[in-house]
Amino acid sequence: MGNAGGAGGPDLTQGVALSEIPDGGVLAGHVGEEAVLLYRSGGEVSAVGGTCTHYGGPLVEGVLEGDRVVCPWHHACFSLRTGEALRAPALNPLPRWAVVREGERGERGERVRVTEKQESEPYAPRQTAPAGAPGRLVIVGFGAAGASAVEWLLRQGWGGRIDVVEPDRDAPYDRPNLSKDYLAGNAPEEWIPLRPPGWYEEHGVVLHRTSAGALDARRRMLTLGNGGELAYDALLLATGASPVRIPLPGEGPTGRPVLYLRSLADSRAIIRAAEGKRKAVVIGASFIGLEVAASLRARGLEVDVVAPEAVPFERVLGGELGETIRALHEEHGVRFHLGRTAQRLERESVVLDDGSELGAQLVVVGVGVRPVLDLAQSAGLATDRGVLVDERLRTSAPGIWAAGDIARYPDPATGERIRVEHWVVAQRQGAAAAADMIGRGAAFRDVPFFWSQHYDVPINYVGHAEGWEEAKVEGDPAARDCAVAYRKAGRTLAVATIYRDRESIEAEQRLGAAATR
Repeated sequence: MGNAGGAGGPDLTQGVALSEIPDGGVLAGHVGEEAVLLYRSGGEVSAVGGTCTHYGGPLVEGVLEGDRVVCPWHHACFSLRTGEALRAPALNPLPRWAVVREGERGERGERVRVTEKQESEPYAPRQTAPAGAPGRLVIVGFGAAGASAVEWLLRQGWGGRIDVVEPDRDAPYDRPNLSKDYLAGNAPEEWIPLRPPGWYEEHGVVLHRTSAGALDARRRMLTLGNGGELAYDALLLATGASPVRIPLPGEGPTGRPVLYLRSLADSRAIIRAAEGKRKAVVIGASFIGLEVAASLRARGLEVDVVAPEAVPFERVLGGELGETIRALHEEHGVRFHLGRTAQRLERESVVLDDGSELGAQLVVVGVGVRPVLDLAQSAGLATDRGVLVDERLRTSAPGIWAAGDIARYPDPATGERIRVEHWVVAQRQGAAAAADMIGRGAAFRDVPFFWSQHYDVPINYVGHAEGWEEAKVEGDPAARDCAVAYRKAGRTLAVATIYRDRESIEAEQRLGAAATR
């Protein structure tokens, strides 16, 4: 894609020869301090921002998909013609610049120069809903899936009513950051909300800051926790997941507080509890558990991690990559107590099953989550370790869709039903469900993707491999440079990478192509 990162390359306001821009490719340059990509298709040239609007990834290091570019960090996708954000996790479009052509016609003499900036408007004007379209959409849950559904509808200029039911007054926010930079103290709270206060209301969305009480699928009526009722034509269930809680003797109102992390309020509570403390115990070596451990180390606390497995993430990532992550945390001072469980809490300690005692002024539990299914089950929807949906994310009840952590959907790669607890998957499912709710949908076939950050080491994972026979390692995990392919019956189901961003995107593309064959 070019050899410039950040705001390097030529000054595009001074112009470049048309021949310097590869046909069907990009030239990376800059306008002032802003990175800009020039894209050429035949005689057409466009200029868009070169920095991902999600977390600021350098798009010049990404991968082209025709007239699109995929961010190397978290696989957001943008149009190189218009700057439009086409795929989560990005919400906002890239900025655009006007392009003028100067000099002799023909590749040899013609030059291309970038002029004034043209900020992209992400949302089309609101339109009247077409005849026969659902007039009233209700979305239950305002996490990744629910917020993404709303964003997609607004980008389309949807003119019907949109009601959102969500008791968390902070939602929607950037949940992945709660266990990473925000908890570590490296990201201010103003970065966490997805949109400013009042933004959704300004765009015509009706927010109900209450819980959902009951769902009557036959009458198409949702009863709210505050006693109100909402009639709907189409409803999206996006109730997400809640942390698995473990009973610990010594915990409770008269004993030690134990903290869990799911919401912004939870993250704030951990930050407050960490102030002035020296020792913390994290129970659980899950992704959340170890990200919390890394964040607490960044705040200067001593951290012990207790978990029953012999190697962190061995079931998901394999032994070699699991040992690499363990070693990384140990390099940063985390102490592991593997093959152990917590038995009880004392006033200043956690007692393990072997009788040993760990000093603990702060206790955080991260042992996984479970889908919130109460509303779906009370409405009589088909469930099996999640809400059962078809390839269009439709539930067993007409007029109801489900997306995100609760949706158990057919995997395009294997045909098996899977439920995926990843932020980006929930976002993409929310958009796909919204499209189908208004008659513009298609089968959901996106390849699952997630990332996890441990100190300065990112792990990207594409695909889905609940059970695999071989973890084929290429490179050196200990050197933080590897790709691991998870294979079963000779077929690659998923790929994890460390500092191999291009390979991660290419693996996602291959897995997607294989699933359509």
